[in-house]
Amino acid sequence: MTSIPSSAPSEPDDEGSATDTLRLDATPPSDEPSVRRGRLRKLAVDTRPLRHPSYRRLWTSSIVTAMGSQMTAVAVPFQVYQLTDSSGWVGIASFCGLLPLIVFGLWGGAVADTMDRRTLMLLTNTGVAASSIALWVQAALHVDSIALLIGLLMVQQAMFGMNSPARQATIPRLVPSEELPAANALGGTVMSAGSLIGPMVGGALIPITGLSTLYLLDACGLTVTLWAVLRLPSLPPLGSAPKRAGVSHITEGFKVGLNNRLLAWSFGVDLIAMTFGMPRALFPQLADTTFAGHSLALGWLYAGIPLGSLLGGLLSGSFSRMARHGMLTIVAVGAWGAAIIGFGLSGNVTLATTFLALGGAADLMSMVFRQSILQTVVTDELKGRMQGVFTVVVAGGPRLADLVHGIGGAAIGTRATITGGGVLVVLGMIAVAVFVPQYRDYRAEI
Repeated sequence: MTSIPSSAPSEPDDEGSATDTLRLDATPPSDEPSVRRGRLRKLAVDTRPLRHPSYRRLWTSSIVTAMGSQMTAVAVPFQVYQLTDSSGWVGIASFCGLLPLIVFGLWGGAVADTMDRRTLMLLTNTGVAASSIALWVQAALHVDSIALLIGLLMVQQAMFGMNSPARQATIPRLVPSEELPAANALGGTVMSAGSLIGPMVGGALIPITGLSTLYLLDACGLTVTLWAVLRLPSLPPLGSAPKRAGVSHITEGFKVGLNNRLLAWSFGVDLIAMTFGMPRALFPQLADTTFAGHSLALGWLYAGIPLGSLLGGLLSGSFSRMARHGMLTIVAVGAWGAAIIGFGLSGNVTLATTFLALGGAADLMSMVFRQSILQTVVTDELKGRMQGVFTVVVAGGPRLADLVHGIGGAAIGTRATITGGGVLVVLGMIAVAVFVPQYRDYRAEI
């Protein structure tokens, strides 16, 4: 007699088979609203870095300071014009503020590699707050000294120049490397919101509360930043960091940036985008001539780029998880150039602002990936110095663009200057994609 192996299946009854068949064949009802919500969440702003308490506190504080700093950016030129009745002095004040930003941005980056970055941020944020209080006092007391006003502006920009590299170099210590694009997008979103809302609020408050109140609000907002930085963990130098910040160490940062083709081209593509494609200097002329029939043309032109950057940041989930940072930067800068071409050819304010907003969204994407490349490929002992170079490039490019577009607009007209600049940006990115494969093919480890 042959026994049946225990592994042999027993014959099921008919009812069980029918039940199993129904269970296997049945398709669960689809929840279309849930699917749509899930897709929208993936497109919306990527908030993963906010899970980390230290980064969350630092980012939250930047919401307040972005608004305050932009109100000061309105108050200073307004006060300069009040004192001098001259746009020329407004330009001189702007240039005077750029010089310490460049010098102390480079030096501050070197200092950030030699000392605890938390301590450096505390000192420099205190310096920025003190300069804002001094600006408030001179305005409230009606000192009416153009020399004092420009001097305080220079001090404030010097403190900001030292603070910015330390702040940016700190972020890779607070979030995992795969979340750096999301963190940079969150930071860019806040700055864009500040650039959009701050001037509007500042302009509205001046006739109601007076000029001095804007400086005071900025100083009060900086106390929130001081609290957030005070709550950060200690951030001492890592690895073979230099013991002091000298000229040789600043020079070393430049050499690293130039010798590393990936870093050099991340700076290069931004200079191409800004130098040839930032038409900001022509906005007043366009508002006065091309769009003369629209009373709010100048305001819309200035609002277009930050509005697009803000919207791009709110949709950062659509690109923050992508790994091809090199190619995505090239595409983003190319899209910026194409948007500037469209802007140059626009015949009405609505269309012009739309193209500027599209350009602003592309510019934010470019910034996110360029910043992430720098923060990823540079060792911690060099991050401060490289962030100093990044600060100089970001601050200097638009100023150089003002010169190029101002001369071009006077020589060949606004439309030819703007569209020609956009074409040069697009051609430049095609050249980078073809001739710089090391940058084009760079992939982040995500």
